[in-house]
Amino acid sequence: MVTPPKPAPTIRRIPRADAQAAVATGTDPNAPTRLNKRMAELNMCSRREADAWIANGWVKVNGQPAEMGVKVTAADRIQIDKAATGQQANQVTIIINKPMGYVSAQAEDGHEPAVTLFTAANRWAEDNARFFFHANQLRGLAPAGRLDIDSIGMLVMTQDGRVARQLIGEDSVMEKEYLVRVAYHGLGQIAATGQLVRMDDDDPVTTNVQAVFPRPMMDKLRHGLSLDGQALKPAKVAWQNPEQLRMVLTEGKKRQIRRMCELVGLKVVGLKRVRIGNVMLGNLPVGQWRYLAPHEKF
Repeated sequence: MVTPPKPAPTIRRIPRADAQAAVATGTDPNAPTRLNKRMAELNMCSRREADAWIANGWVKVNGQPAEMGVKVTAADRIQIDKAATGQQANQVTIIINKPMGYVSAQAEDGHEPAVTLFTAANRWAEDNARFFFHANQLRGLAPAGRLDIDSIGMLVMTQDGRVARQLIGEDSVMEKEYLVRVAYHGLGQIAATGQLVRMDDDDPVTTNVQAVFPRPMMDKLRHGLSLDGQALKPAKVAWQNPEQLRMVLTEGKKRQIRRMCELVGLKVVGLKRVRIGNVMLGNLPVGQWRYLAPHEKF
């Protein structure tokens, strides 16, 4: 019996643009870096996955089996065995329309984590992704970002380190879009009517908030606020209707939108995340989930 030849490993070459970008930023493109870090930078996998692949003998550098902790340069060839890419292809990413009262990660203060919604019964009937639900998909499934307990909408959970790095990596600039219903408590500014608006928690403006919210404060929301001693990145903010803002952020500090609104006299009374990158929440019902389809890219 003739043993069929083993499939050739996948070869990942360092893109020319990577080297050019490194030169432009004043870094040496040939400076050695740890193999697992380099693999993550090239979006092959997460660092943790890289370590597992190296341990399994699935990674070669310049044709030689890689050792844990080895360093590489931009000139080195990194080869990945098809066993690794096959394993990666079976990793799932899901989108949950998180209801209020669920936490994103570990259970706390008696509140259930959103992952408990990931059951066969809660799968959206209109989900046509090729995956079949299996309990093994819970293994390593983790939220790629937070969504507050009192917020609803799009929460991404994934087994894929590449997706996690794309959404919450230290260099991520992924857009996240929210619908934010607000009331105005005022900071003592002059409203468009010429009258002084000075409210407190017992007498907020809850209808036609847009009419009384000062334009300079809207400019502040877009750019000019600081949290935790750090200036916030520019945000896209516009009125969706007279009581609701549409906000697009590229960062995710803890309770950022609520705290931003408080700084300009607004109080959030409802918050829903509707988009991350190029993927929309769409018509996914509250409390249900679907798989990220193979053609979808954040």
